[in-house]
Order: sequence, then C-alpha cells, then structure tokens
Amino acid sequence: MVVQFLASTVLAGLAFMFSASILLQILACALYNNWWPMLSALMYVLVPMPCLFFGGGSTQFLISRDGGGWIDAAKFLTGASSVGSIAIPIILRHADLIGTGAMLIEFFSFFIFVCTVMCFHRASLDDEW
Repeated sequence: MVVQFLASTVLAGLAFMFSASILLQILACALYNNWWPMLSALMYVLVPMPCLFFGGGSTQFLISRDGGGWIDAAKFLTGASSVGSIAIPIILRHADLIGTGAMLIEFFSFFIFVCTVMCFHRASLDDEW
C-alpha cells in the first residue's frame, strides 16, 4: 500500500512538472502575442518518439552501450530532437521573430521538461514499477 501511494505521488509530480513545462511554453507565446515559439513544442512531441518506437517504451537503451541499427538511430533521433528544442528558440531570436523574454521562457520550459524526463527515467529504474 505504501509503495502504491509512493508510485501515485511520483506520477502526480511528473504530471505536474510536464504540465508546468507546457504552461510555460504557451505563456512564452501568449505573453508576447507571438506564436512562433510554439515550433519548439513540436520537438517536445518528437523527443519521446524514438523511445516508443525503437526502445520498446523504455529509456534503458539511452544509457546502454549496446548498438545496432535501430538503437543507434533511436539515440540519434533523441539527441537531434533534444538539440532542436534548444536551437529553435535561439534561431527564432536571432531572426528577430521572438523576443529575448520569450526565448528565456522557452529555455526554462525545456529545463523543466528535461527534469521531468530524467525523473521519469529514474523512477522507471526502480523495481516497484
């Protein structure tokens, strides 16, 4: 019973962190009345896809040294979409399509998203799951 309560608390915390990240993503667009920063939300959708398609829904393959065609492709796509999440706001700021404040909010949103993924990875390593 204690393990079940702990698991539901961890899941609720992860859901809150993910929701906060998406809220900041929307606020970066709404506060500055410019919806260009929503392009980086596309990368938030693409980041977990290699885990779902090539890793069997697990994040274990990201830290393993095992190789192979599909595993290496999944690692590459995960890295490319993660870098894209940082690069898109920088490129949009450089092109003067968004302001500095929107770019900083985007970075903070990405930081929370990465912390969420890392906490999920850590929680999925536990045997109770």
